[in-house]
Amino acid sequence: MRAIGIDLGSNTLRGVEYDCDTGQFNRTFGAIVKTADGLTKTGRISDGAVDRVVEGLGRMRAELEFEGATIRAVTTEAMRQASNAPEVLGRIADQTGVRFEVIDGEAEARWTLQAVQHRLAVLSSMTSAAESLVLVDIGGGSTELVFFYQDGTIFSRSFPIGIVTLSQSYPDLDAIEAALPKVMLPIEKYVAEVYLGHGCPETFVATAGTPTSVASMQLGMEYHTYDPARINGTQLSRHAPRYYLDALLAMPMTDRERTVGVGRADLVTAGILIFERLYAILGFDTCAVIDDGLREGVARSLCES
Repeated sequence: MRAIGIDLGSNTLRGVEYDCDTGQFNRTFGAIVKTADGLTKTGRISDGAVDRVVEGLGRMRAELEFEGATIRAVTTEAMRQASNAPEVLGRIADQTGVRFEVIDGEAEARWTLQAVQHRLAVLSSMTSAAESLVLVDIGGGSTELVFFYQDGTIFSRSFPIGIVTLSQSYPDLDAIEAALPKVMLPIEKYVAEVYLGHGCPETFVATAGTPTSVASMQLGMEYHTYDPARINGTQLSRHAPRYYLDALLAMPMTDRERTVGVGRADLVTAGILIFERLYAILGFDTCAVIDDGLREGVARSLCES
């Protein structure tokens, strides 16, 4: 069976094709659609965002060839927050035939964890997927933390702290950095609570656009030469986020956009500040970066249905 998993996030629309028989991911699709643009001010998904999603789905349909595939489409924090989400999703379904399911943070965390553990198991140079880990998924509208322990115990929580909402809530990067200790205090308290009861996991793993962008820079790649296969398993030291943030800020805007993508520079820099603080909160000196995430978990889930 050919399965297609689609993830509509607060900033990006991502899809992947998975062959249930061979266990291989084939074609992928990604587009910046800025679903949550303006959401913090209006509480609504804008008409412009809907148009971008519809256009992106049209291109995804052509590239991934929906015909004959089993499709599951999910959407996350932006639609969880938006007052007009039912209307928006109805319009998208009418215009594209794709019906999105708004999933909660628990489902988002579970599918992302499954995708990451699958990738860790595939990577011979990485730790066993059975080892304990803390997984961080820094998204456009939320950040998820998932703790997995060797006895199979899983704890997860979604926090409404994302790179889009953060960048649109403060006037500049300095203001974001000044606000982060207070903004991320709920995450700090949650981590302390989990550690008190279960201890610190062995491995820190991060997924989503911010960690992968930092890893891409460390590997000397640019946005249009990005290679997920090279990203998977990349180790980043706790100093890497600040080093590459400074490098980005020192670049002319044209170079920034060539490095992290057009329209992504302000979002990635905000995300790097979140990423850097998570090292301190979690108490790790290194982090393993995995490109696989929610879309891969959703696609693989179709093979279990």
